[in-house]
Amino acid sequence: MNVSEFRSRVRTWLDENDLTPAPRLTFDEQVVQLGRVRRALYDAGWMRYGWPAEIGGLGGPAVLRAVLGEEVATRELAEPGIYSMVEVLAPTMISYARPELAAEMVPRLLNGEEQWCQGFSEPGSGSDLASLSTRAVQRGDDWVINGQKVWTSLAQFASRCVLLTRTGPGHKGITAFFVDMDTPGITVRPLRTMHGVDEFAEVYFDDVVVPADRMLGQPGDGWRVAMDLLPHERSTCFWHRIAYLFTKLDQLLAESDSTADDEIGAAYLALHTVRCRSYGTQQRLADGGVLGPETSIDKVLLATAEQQLFDTARDLLPGVLELSDTEWRTEFLYSRAATIYGGTAEIQRNIIARRLLDLGAE
Repeated sequence: MNVSEFRSRVRTWLDENDLTPAPRLTFDEQVVQLGRVRRALYDAGWMRYGWPAEIGGLGGPAVLRAVLGEEVATRELAEPGIYSMVEVLAPTMISYARPELAAEMVPRLLNGEEQWCQGFSEPGSGSDLASLSTRAVQRGDDWVINGQKVWTSLAQFASRCVLLTRTGPGHKGITAFFVDMDTPGITVRPLRTMHGVDEFAEVYFDDVVVPADRMLGQPGDGWRVAMDLLPHERSTCFWHRIAYLFTKLDQLLAESDSTADDEIGAAYLALHTVRCRSYGTQQRLADGGVLGPETSIDKVLLATAEQQLFDTARDLLPGVLELSDTEWRTEFLYSRAATIYGGTAEIQRNIIARRLLDLGAE
C-alpha cells in the first residue's frame, strides 16, 4: 500500500470510527485516551503498518507510521508527546532485545495494553548522560540494580522501562535493561510541572532484581542503545508534534482579530521549516538510513518553532495567557521546556558543532 492510499484509507476509517476525546482531559485521562486510540487502531490494523512481521506488524515503510501519527495529531485524538513514545521505545526493543522478548512485548505497546517509560536521566546526569550512576551488579543469572532516575515520562503509568545502568567505568561500562515496573524495590514518585501536569516522575531502584535475559544487547552496549534511541527521540516522533502545532496555528488565526501578518508569517515559516526538515528525516528512515547526530538539527528547529508559535499566541491574544485558565496558558508553559527535554538546546548545538561541522571541542 502506498502512502497516498494509506492516508486516504486511514482518514475514511477515522471518519467512520469516532475516537474523539472528551474536552479538557486531565493527564490521567489523556493516558487512558491514548490506550483507547492505540487499541482501536491496532485492532483495525492501522497501528501494525510500518512494523516488521516479527513483532506482529504488517510491514511496509516506516513512513506509514508517521502518516498515522499525523492523522491522530491533527484530529487531536491523543496527546502527541505521549503518543509518539512508541516511535522511541519500540525500535529499540526490536533492535536490541532477544527476538522472543521483542515479539512478546512490542505488540503490548502498540495495542495500548501497556505504557512504557525510558529511564535515562538522573539528578546529576541529565544532558551529561554518560555520567549516570545507577548501578547494576551481576549476581548469578540476575542483575541487582540500585539508583535513581528523574524526569521519567509516564513512569507512574508504565508497565516496563528501558533502563540505562552503570556496570563498569566509562561509556563502555553502561548497560541497558528492559525492566518490569512492578518488580519489588521500584518506587515511583510523580513530579508536578509548572504547567500543572504530573507527566514526569522520579524512579528509585532499591536492590531491584532483573533477569539477565532482560538485558538489551550485551554488557556495555548501553551507550550504543542510547545513541540509537536518542536520534528517534529527537526526530521521527516530531512529525506528530509538528502536525499538532499546525492545528494550534490555525486555532490562533481563528481566535485572533489581529492583522499582525509579520508575526503569523514568522511562526508559519518556523513550523514549515521544521516540517521540511522532519520530512527529510522520515525519507532517510524510509530509505533504510540510520539516524544519527544530524537529528540534533531537527530538535533545535522544533524547539525554536514551538516557542515562537506560543510567543506569538501570547502577543496576539493579550491577557489570555496571563489572566485566564485556558489551554493557551498550558501550552505556552509547556513550550518553555522545548529547549530542555530530549537534550537541551545548548547540548544539541554542541553536537551540531562538533560532530557535524567538525568545529572541535570548544
